[in-house]
Amino acid sequence: MARNVQITFDCADPAGLAAFWAEALSYRLQDPPEGFESWEQALEAMGVPPESRNNASAVVDPEGSGPRLFFQRVPEGKQVKNRVHLDVRAAPGLEGDARMAALEAEAERLVSHGAIRLRRYEPAPPLDAGHIMMADPEGNEFCLD
Repeated sequence: MARNVQITFDCADPAGLAAFWAEALSYRLQDPPEGFESWEQALEAMGVPPESRNNASAVVDPEGSGPRLFFQRVPEGKQVKNRVHLDVRAAPGLEGDARMAALEAEAERLVSHGAIRLRRYEPAPPLDAGHIMMADPEGNEFCLD
């Protein structure tokens, strides 16, 4: 039986990074606990002080098939290149110029939401169809593939 996986990001701004990744992956913010209309209402009822209300956030696949992404505030900033990163499949089934054009369009869209474009890798057959290396608003690398 396959296990569920959650991907956890250490970050400075959980709400901001969750909003970025929800946009990037067509995910949505996780619903508040049952009986609450908003996270603000739930956190107030739980007695979480205002200064601690952005300590964590999560986004989920609206179809329920992809992993949950969890964002937790940590005091230190990012230090070095990620050893693990996400590949966002932005051009499935496309090849050549059409593939790279789709990746460029997605790169532009994500830059408008705070991403940073790092480098474009041209197609190098037979194995690499080309991709664009990006970073999220806190510098975590990911690829548009």
